[in-house]
Amino acid sequence: MPVFRFIISLSCFAVLLALASPGLAQMTYVPSPPLSSVVSAAPKGCVAESEIQVPLIAWGGDIVTIHANGDNRKTQPGSVFASHNLKLSLFREDNFAKQVEAYLECKTPFLRGTMGMINMAADVTEADARTKMVVIYKMTDSAGGDALVVKPGIKSPRDLKGKTIALQRYGPHVDYLTTVLDSVGLKTGDVNIKWVEDLIELDDSSNSPAKALREDSSVDAAFVIIPDALALTSEGKVGTGSEDSVKGATILLSTKTADRVIMDVYAVRSDYFRANKAQVMAFVQGLLQADEKVKELFKKNKSSGFSSMIAAAAEILLDSKGAVADTEAMYGDARHSGFSGNASFFGSPEKPRSFEDVSSKIQAAFIPLNLMSSKKELAKADWDYPKMSAGLSGAAPAPAPRFDTKAVTRLVTEKQRKGSLAEGELYSFEVYFKPNQNTFPVDIYKESFDKVIELVSVYGGALLTIEGHSDPSNYLRQKVKNETPMVLNQIKQSARNLSYARANALKDSLVDYAKGKGVTLDSSQFGVVGHGIMAPNTPNCAFDSAGDISKSCYPASKEQWEQLRRVVFRLIQVEAEADIFKPL
Repeated sequence: MPVFRFIISLSCFAVLLALASPGLAQMTYVPSPPLSSVVSAAPKGCVAESEIQVPLIAWGGDIVTIHANGDNRKTQPGSVFASHNLKLSLFREDNFAKQVEAYLECKTPFLRGTMGMINMAADVTEADARTKMVVIYKMTDSAGGDALVVKPGIKSPRDLKGKTIALQRYGPHVDYLTTVLDSVGLKTGDVNIKWVEDLIELDDSSNSPAKALREDSSVDAAFVIIPDALALTSEGKVGTGSEDSVKGATILLSTKTADRVIMDVYAVRSDYFRANKAQVMAFVQGLLQADEKVKELFKKNKSSGFSSMIAAAAEILLDSKGAVADTEAMYGDARHSGFSGNASFFGSPEKPRSFEDVSSKIQAAFIPLNLMSSKKELAKADWDYPKMSAGLSGAAPAPAPRFDTKAVTRLVTEKQRKGSLAEGELYSFEVYFKPNQNTFPVDIYKESFDKVIELVSVYGGALLTIEGHSDPSNYLRQKVKNETPMVLNQIKQSARNLSYARANALKDSLVDYAKGKGVTLDSSQFGVVGHGIMAPNTPNCAFDSAGDISKSCYPASKEQWEQLRRVVFRLIQVEAEADIFKPL
């Protein structure tokens, strides 16, 4: 698994805030002011250079950039970039503040970071017309490399309210936190954030989120990279308290579930873009072509080409040719965007998780955190994507179902039998329908449909159950009249069938509505359930000694009666169910 990602050390700036508790003196927290308070470099104009400096970070997406350069820091003859008449010098800079300074001074015209990080830099970059950013390329989405680890008592993101969370300042997890909170209707003001300087522990002086979770009893949760998450939870199970684990700690969700949150991109200075648009376009085309080549090499990972590629990437990204396993894992922890991912991200502003949508949501969350002073409209390259497809293998294959539908059915059926569908719940909400209603008009359910589309757009690795519930009133009236078991069972079965049919009809209406908006939903991500009358939401509803609903479940008011007929949308984390989710 990868060990490095955005290691930011700004100790020369920080006014360190040590904990007051005597036993916790070694754990140190820092403030997190806007980057404009941290970066002091003055903007400079760009001058023509024979070799262009291009930044990398230690992340799987950067393997593609290295391969495009001929598996070398310097552009090699015969490489993809050389075929585009580019002459580049790649350098790794995991300190984002230093990257921003180099960008301002045009030591490099490029900026490499996550969408969250480049938005954090906007106060600095957008203050000068020359350094305004143009975002040109989306590399990856994190799809397993990052995680939220929690202590006992936190079962869903809603439980984070009022809790203390350890988070690296200016790092890749800030918009991970804000996105998770926003999904359940929470704001950053609803939690207490303790900022730390480091992402990982390099030595005893490091202060990371994982260390905070272990050593500070007031910290309830931490955003960490996956190797730290596995250590804190005793290899992804439940922390035992031994070695580097925290007793009772679990992974609430990783980016395997929240797989459309952390997005890595390249941006370029606007003055450089205007003066060298053809060159920047060639850079992006080279990345798109190399992305296809690297995917093929990973499919044939016994080839000599693969060995030389991965060894070079290991040396450049992790400082060791021997770190092949970690480098391979970094590649696997990302979903690589390629041509179709870029065309969709930049070319469909109306869709959820588009460039505009992501930037808007990040900035709305960062301003209250004092990480940005005001909203900034970031520019994008607006490439002619049909033209950009030149040299690529062809159209991307149609998206394959990401869940095993048979395994989903088995899991949902078993959870329904055990009454455990709420286990692993990330978020849920209800919609209601009238007696004898069998259709679900968009004008009535639009708000709910939009919420579902937003959730599955963020949590592409979660299972969404659509659970139908029927009104038990008639059954309970017949039961009080001592109707025969055969008749009662017929009423139960009829209600179960009807609730399933309604849930399925609602799913179909949702899919059709999304399609009308140009959004294709993966139906394999949905599990449809018909509870019938056996899970009423009547207050104080109790079951009798035979396990059947009792007359206490009968509605006491019209309002209670109307709320019995409902469908529950429930987003469930299923990372532990290996046969459910299909790896990329």
